[in-house]
Amino acid sequence: MQQFDDLDPATEEQLHLNNFEGKFDVKEFVGSISERLITQSKTSSGPFDPKPFIRTFEAVVDKLISVRKDVQTKTEQMEKSVRVAEREYSKKMADLNRGFEAVGSSFSTMESKMNEVGRTAVRIGEQLESIHVERQRAQAAHDLINYYNQFSRGDTSRLDALNKEGREGRSQVAVILRRLTTVAREVDLSSADKTRETIDKYCEKFEKDMLSLFDRCYRKGDLKLMHHCAQTLLDFNGGASCVQIYVNQHDFFLNKVRDTADHNDDLLWNTVSKPDESPPNTESGLAELFGEIRATVAQESQIVQAVFPNPPFVMQVFLQRVFAQSIQQYMEQLLNKGSSLSDLAYLRTLQLVHNLTSILVEDLKAHELPSMTPSKSPLEVAEFRRVLSASLTVSGPSSTSVVSAMLENAMAELFVPYIEGQKYVDRESKSLGELYAGLLANFTRYHASIRTQKGKSSMFDRMVDRIGAAAANTTTSGGSSTSAQAAALIMRYGGISSERMQDKGLEDTVREEDGLLSIDVAEKMLKWHAEAVGRCVELTPQNDVPKNTFILLRVLAEAIGGAYLETAIDSAVARLEVADSKLEASLHPLEVLRSVDLICHLWQQYTNMALFPLAASSVTTRREMTIFNNQTVSRIEGAANTLLQRMTDAIISWLSLQLSKQKKNDFKPRNDDLSFARVNTEPCLACCEILEKVRDTAVQCISGKNKEAFLTEIGVSFHSLLLDHLRKFPVSATGGLMLAKDLKSYQDTVASFNIPALHERFEFIRQLGNVFLVRPEILRSYITENYLGRIDSALLKPYLAQRSDWGQFETRFNENADVEDIATDIASKGLKDRFKMARLGTVMKDLESLKLGEGISMGIPSGFTGSFSIGGRGLNTNGTSA
Repeated sequence: MQQFDDLDPATEEQLHLNNFEGKFDVKEFVGSISERLITQSKTSSGPFDPKPFIRTFEAVVDKLISVRKDVQTKTEQMEKSVRVAEREYSKKMADLNRGFEAVGSSFSTMESKMNEVGRTAVRIGEQLESIHVERQRAQAAHDLINYYNQFSRGDTSRLDALNKEGREGRSQVAVILRRLTTVAREVDLSSADKTRETIDKYCEKFEKDMLSLFDRCYRKGDLKLMHHCAQTLLDFNGGASCVQIYVNQHDFFLNKVRDTADHNDDLLWNTVSKPDESPPNTESGLAELFGEIRATVAQESQIVQAVFPNPPFVMQVFLQRVFAQSIQQYMEQLLNKGSSLSDLAYLRTLQLVHNLTSILVEDLKAHELPSMTPSKSPLEVAEFRRVLSASLTVSGPSSTSVVSAMLENAMAELFVPYIEGQKYVDRESKSLGELYAGLLANFTRYHASIRTQKGKSSMFDRMVDRIGAAAANTTTSGGSSTSAQAAALIMRYGGISSERMQDKGLEDTVREEDGLLSIDVAEKMLKWHAEAVGRCVELTPQNDVPKNTFILLRVLAEAIGGAYLETAIDSAVARLEVADSKLEASLHPLEVLRSVDLICHLWQQYTNMALFPLAASSVTTRREMTIFNNQTVSRIEGAANTLLQRMTDAIISWLSLQLSKQKKNDFKPRNDDLSFARVNTEPCLACCEILEKVRDTAVQCISGKNKEAFLTEIGVSFHSLLLDHLRKFPVSATGGLMLAKDLKSYQDTVASFNIPALHERFEFIRQLGNVFLVRPEILRSYITENYLGRIDSALLKPYLAQRSDWGQFETRFNENADVEDIATDIASKGLKDRFKMARLGTVMKDLESLKLGEGISMGIPSGFTGSFSIGGRGLNTNGTSA
């Protein structure tokens, strides 16, 4: 094996230990060792000889093993050294911990001793404080007894001398006199009354001197001396007299004498009584007064804070005087002037003053002054103890809301006389009643004239009687309701009185336009009402808003529901009842219903959106409002139903009159060529014309289910008229064609109603008219098919008897009746199944009431199957749409 010495120096250099430290690459290490051997092998001419490589690598491996042993030996030595060092370090740390524990124990002992010293010092301080206070009391009592004895002898020289020592002397005199006054009341000696009188005289003289000094300083503007006087009088008797002098002699109260005559706001007073004008938002005199108050208070807050030791109290007295004298007097002048104009002017003026006063109060709250509590004791209580116990608290000025609370209370008291109890809401209701009565005066007179045309038994009479009964409540009872007041005003402004209702008609001439319902008038009434409700919400307490809103809702319902809508409906009914049945029925009532529907919808939208939310805080009032509102609208719907029924009766009466004009031979003409020249008979043309007018007017004036119910009623009633009409006229073969044309015109006109139930009825009429056109031999078969197959053939004989050739085949028709009845029943059933005619069941049930012999009975119903309903109904108690 090759020895280490046989390795070349370069290889030995690579086997040093420092070459294996840090980054080491095995490939590079092997390559560097083999590099010389590879060079020598390349220079040799013989075959490759591995022996040099083997000897070199064996030597390198032996060297590396030796190096590893050396490294391992050094590692073991270093580990031993580290273990020894760790033991020494642990020992040192243990010694240090014991040392720190000893120091901590020493500090704890020292702290305990310091706390004990502190507690001892606190006890000593409390004892010293108690002794000092007792000494002060004893000294004060001794001095007080001496002063009292001096007063008993009439000697005041000592106090006079103290009083002349300046500010400090006067302050001491004030305290001594206050105490002497208290002692004099308690002493019960023979000379006590005389001494008490002497002390009182001296106190009175001292107070007058201080007030005189304060007044002189006030006039000179010496704030520091004023503060001294105020503080001295505060120590003497609370300082109330000083505050009164300051307030009473203030230039703001001495030099300001106001009268509304000095501030004639012509624009305001010319428009405040006009309901269509916006409410005023300012008044020149009031705005000027409030501006002066703001400037004065801003200046006085600084002066008061500098002069008086209790500025919130002084500012409170000053502001109370401002509200009680300046603001209240001017407010009364404005309200008196507004009341002389109208109730609306009064209410708007009250709201104006309230708005401006609210803004003034918020502005004055910015001048809230801190409440100063200066120390009067010569020794701060327990100051030494608080210092040692680290419980010192910072005492000084503390801000309170005395002035803010006073301002809120002063404003409330300012308006209480005008809004307490029912006073305000009664006046608001009266104002609304007057406005509504004036607005509806011509409307009421016009409809009263309609009533006189009808006589004494109309529905309008009942309406007037109802309003009159409500109005009577205002005279028979002291506490009349707001709706009764509104009714009385409507009676008065509408020119309706009990004497006029009984003895004479109206004298004033009115136009027809005055009696028409108008959306603009309704919007105006709602606008006025919204203004009143807004005023009510602003002026009345929050808890009274639901109740007052309900009261104003009653006034609105009485005006817009009773005096406006129901009056128009009753007049329309009265016109229909007195109308000449020989004249074509007027369709104007449908236009009235359209206006009623629109106004009611607008009214209910306003009620739901504006009034009901205001009553949300009171469940009981909200429920009562809902019930009242629904009852009112239901009453209007009932009146509308009555009007619609009267309208239907008038239209059907006119149609019946036109059908009665049918000539006996219209369907049995003599000259067939002339008959064919006519498209329809005259009664047919007249009936179709009125039906088209009814349809067009209904489409324009009525909507939804109301239109469908009305047109259905017209169609069903006209269908009944035609059934009775066909039994009255003989029909020839040529006349059958004329009759078919008439029936087709009727059917087409009614089909334009777009009512599916009417289509089947008039299809039956058309098929019934075709019995006059078919040949006798197939007649029996024809009447057993389609709609006619649903009717017993015996019931159709009165119509068949009107055929001009009925006498020729009646016997043969009757002989085959029994045989064909069975076949007819089977065929009818088959046709029903084949053509799916089950849906005709509804109309056929009506047709089954047909009677022959006495005539076909399908009379006009006595009332609508569906009630007239108004959109926008109020909410029920559960909040769902009623």
